[in-house]
Amino acid sequence: FLHDIEAICQEANQGRQIMMFSATLNQNVKKLAKEFLKDPVVVEISPQRSSVKKIEQRVIEVDPKEKAALLAYIIGSKNYSQVLVFVNTKAEANGLVESLNLDGLPASCIHGDIRQTARAKALRMFKSGDHRVLVATDIAARGIDIQMLPLVVNFDLPETTADYTHRIGRTGRAGQTGIALTLLSVKDYKQMKEIEKELIIDLKREVIEGFEPTEKKPRIFIQNRRPL
Repeated sequence: FLHDIEAICQEANQGRQIMMFSATLNQNVKKLAKEFLKDPVVVEISPQRSSVKKIEQRVIEVDPKEKAALLAYIIGSKNYSQVLVFVNTKAEANGLVESLNLDGLPASCIHGDIRQTARAKALRMFKSGDHRVLVATDIAARGIDIQMLPLVVNFDLPETTADYTHRIGRTGRAGQTGIALTLLSVKDYKQMKEIEKELIIDLKREVIEGFEPTEKKPRIFIQNRRPL
């Protein structure tokens, strides 16, 4: 929404106070803040480093090309009625929805290229149970609040621990239990280790019969760091 922000700030007169709110504060957002704000007072909430204890976190090793089939198998075999799936790109969201629908699992997606009205409709159909699966990118998923959501899946591993914590926090809300499942391919091994190190956890790697990974595992060394 950069162009919208620029247009609004250009129209705002000099006597107007501007406040900026952001769920994340990466370098791009800090650059915007310097451009639009004058001597701002920063109010920041400390990042959440620990995950909710009521969330069961699981990691399943699988080849990238088998992820869609494995996801459909998990949803079907366990008969999950609501599953929120996170991917990293818009193209992957569209492709995964098409694959799930072909497998007989009604699904829809929300991402940055989908209009707000269409996003609202997809979320409404997911909450009502008309669609069993909702595929989302991180930007589109901000603020999603679904009661009694049993399963969240990291189809792709996010780039940061903060995003991982945000994703799995969509389940296990309001005192409920939930499962957060990560489909892990070889290219994400190092990032998964970094996330575990920051959250001070050690998750067991699982393999599902019929979906055993064939890619060679890399040797990974993660430098020891003091817990935050």
